[in-house]
Amino acid sequence: MPPVSDQHAVLRVATWNIHKGVQGLGPARRLEIHNIGHAVEQLDADIVCLQEVRRMNRREERYFAHWPVQPQADYLAPEGYEAVYRTNAVTRHGEHGNAMLSRWPVMSHQHQDISDHRFEQRGFLHTEVQVTQRIVHVVVVHLGLVPASRLRQVALLLNYIERHIPQSAPVLVAGDFNDWGTGLGRRMAGAGFTEWRERPTPTYPSRLPLNQLDHVYARGLRPLGAMVPSGSIWPRMSDHLPLLAEYAWDA
Repeated sequence: MPPVSDQHAVLRVATWNIHKGVQGLGPARRLEIHNIGHAVEQLDADIVCLQEVRRMNRREERYFAHWPVQPQADYLAPEGYEAVYRTNAVTRHGEHGNAMLSRWPVMSHQHQDISDHRFEQRGFLHTEVQVTQRIVHVVVVHLGLVPASRLRQVALLLNYIERHIPQSAPVLVAGDFNDWGTGLGRRMAGAGFTEWRERPTPTYPSRLPLNQLDHVYARGLRPLGAMVPSGSIWPRMSDHLPLLAEYAWDA
């Protein structure tokens, strides 16, 4: 159940590429989805945006004795949270995509395919979340590896927002932008989106974070702060670290 207070002054948002819940390669790979589940609870975010979430994978299900019976989004949702998942990529053994876990009621959701070429299947998940008396639009993104593709995908994203989301509505865009520069951030800023930038919050690679590939951008919300959890357990769970950001209402 959502909190009963009529006021919710700070909105706490997390984004995390969970690397399909498995770390390592070949026989050395290990299942981390159970640890990720505990970690998501520890983040204590109102909204959790996840990328590389598996709906199913027949090969890994056979390989790991403790593979969860539920799809990963449902498994990772803390008690009382609602999970929404939509597929980006269909592979030989299964499928994976974006997910959003919400402490607040989800009013609607839809998926947009933004695949730019046949070698990468990409998309974003758009949900409407009711936080007390307000509707917040949450868009979970996972952009491509090719720089030119990312530019086109951000253009599609911003065009979609312009056509489908009222200018007055609070909007969060969170996920793995795969951008090692600042070009996409400038494009988001040009469309009225802001993020916390007072100190570096690198998220990738998790064992020695050099750059911030993961972002939470907002329009109609004011950034209060952002942080990346520290400690030896976090780099073990994924090749990305989670990013946790806090926002206040503009009015």
